Amino acid sequence: MFVDVHTHLYYPKFESDLDEVIARAKSAGMVSIINAGTDHESNVKVLELTKKDEILNATLGIYPTTIEKMSEEELDDELKFIKKNKDKILGIGEIGLDFHLTKDKELQEKQVNFFKKTLTTLKELNKPFVIHSRKAERECIEILEELKIKKVVFHCFSGKFSLIKRIEGNGWLISIPANIDKSEHFQGAVQKTSISNLLTETDAPFLAPKDKDRSEPSFVINTINKIAELKKLDKEEVKKNIFLNYQRTFL
Repeated sequence: MFVDVHTHLYYPKFESDLDEVIARAKSAGMVSIINAGTDHESNVKVLELTKKDEILNATLGIYPTTIEKMSEEELDDELKFIKKNKDKILGIGEIGLDFHLTKDKELQEKQVNFFKKTLTTLKELNKPFVIHSRKAERECIEILEELKIKKVVFHCFSGKFSLIKRIEGNGWLISIPANIDKSEHFQGAVQKTSISNLLTETDAPFLAPKDKDRSEPSFVINTINKIAELKKLDKEEVKKNIFLNYQRTFL
């Protein structure tokens, strides 16, 4: 049983063959694909996708750079929308900070303030938060610790390996994409992270593995195989552990 805890099947790159993509995932043994929203439009789309197939689940979120264009009132409206649909989703995300794309200090501060408000407002839902933390990993960790957030998944964690112990110490998880076969960073992250703190994702259509132009959920198998190789574990043991991690986090 495989899981893809973070993907974007509503992107135009899947318009022509979405049914085939889902069929390939099922054929590979996929039991859950979680589509992550990043703004109001995509949040509506991921909710609609959950009606298409029982394998499709959703998290609703607001991407850090989306935040930059929002007013306080627009943020409040989106948080109300997420609350209204709390029973239709497995988590909240993706949300967080991105100081790679955003260098402006004033906009970074706005990201931080809106991130804190999102966490504080939605904490009561008792859903896992799926975190985007590019070039702001330490800042995200500090905010999550400050607000005592219990369930957290760091999507495509690209921070310093020294932060992994802190993530594990809080009982949080790291999800690894299918391009691990060509990413030394993700390989290193797997080696530094306990199997009980790992999840699999694709971030499709992005972060495709070697020799692929587009990622898709069935490629999670590549990630499982690479984790097994790096950790010198049996593939079935890796699959079992990843699925258990998924269950205790999202279900």
